[in-house]
Amino acid sequence: MIHALFAGLVFITSAFFALLEIQIEGHSGWASSLPTWRIENRWTRAWLGNRALTGYHFYFHLFMFAVLHAVYVVAPQSFSLATELRILSFLILFWVVEDYLWFVFNPAYGMGGFTRDRVWWDAATWWGIMP
Repeated sequence: MIHALFAGLVFITSAFFALLEIQIEGHSGWASSLPTWRIENRWTRAWLGNRALTGYHFYFHLFMFAVLHAVYVVAPQSFSLATELRILSFLILFWVVEDYLWFVFNPAYGMGGFTRDRVWWDAATWWGIMP
């Protein structure tokens, strides 16, 4: 039961965040039309697959990391390796699901628009239907 709740929470929070991000980015993926700073060098290309690190994504990732770790402030006795691994697995699954749902919900793409040709910022390496 706990795994179903975990998966449900990942999906719901990812869906809400994808919808929020669509409102912010519109049809322009990877913050390409946002007024945000960008860093592009060999480290960002290696880590992000030839994409620049944007201030928009950097601060959203820090925000999610901080929010998920707030449990340790609210309930300090909950700290354990198992809890930390659950938080990190939630974070990884959240970003994967959210990224896909951004395309599914975005009227400029939809499920049919999630292709290597249309998703220029994830063009580095694709395995079948996934970048």
